Amino acid sequence: MNDKLKLTGKVNIKLFGPDGSLKEERTVKNLVVNDGLDFITARMTGTSQTVMTHMGIGSGNTAAAAAQTDLVSLLGSKVALDSTTRTGSNNESIEYVATFGAGVSTGSVVEAGLFNNATAATGDMLCRTVFATVGKGAGDSLILTWTVTLAAS
Repeated sequence: MNDKLKLTGKVNIKLFGPDGSLKEERTVKNLVVNDGLDFITARMTGTSQTVMTHMGIGSGNTAAAAAQTDLVSLLGSKVALDSTTRTGSNNESIEYVATFGAGVSTGSVVEAGLFNNATAATGDMLCRTVFATVGKGAGDSLILTWTVTLAAS
């Protein structure tokens, strides 16, 4: 028998205008980075790693790579997660939701990351993704729903 686990992720991105109307929606895949894998195995062995608590968005369009530990060019600051929920028929997924409200992290958004701390120096990045530009104006809100799934492959 050859058991293997596969960790995958995807991010649903919703941009809302100042009037609350949905301006744009898309779903993109992500890369679980080396720090993210280290975070998972550390938690499995009882190391007191802090759980995922923040998301960040940025303007850096450098391709996602396993060795990255932070976003390339953070817009504003990382925001605390709105919610964290185990989902799926066997609780094999975790759904993280964060809202970047009006006036927060505005600009040309092309990258996102999931973190266990608000600052890079003291935290770990689990996942990073890069996507086509989402123009977030000062009055717009951006909601990211990040789903990370662990499955047998």
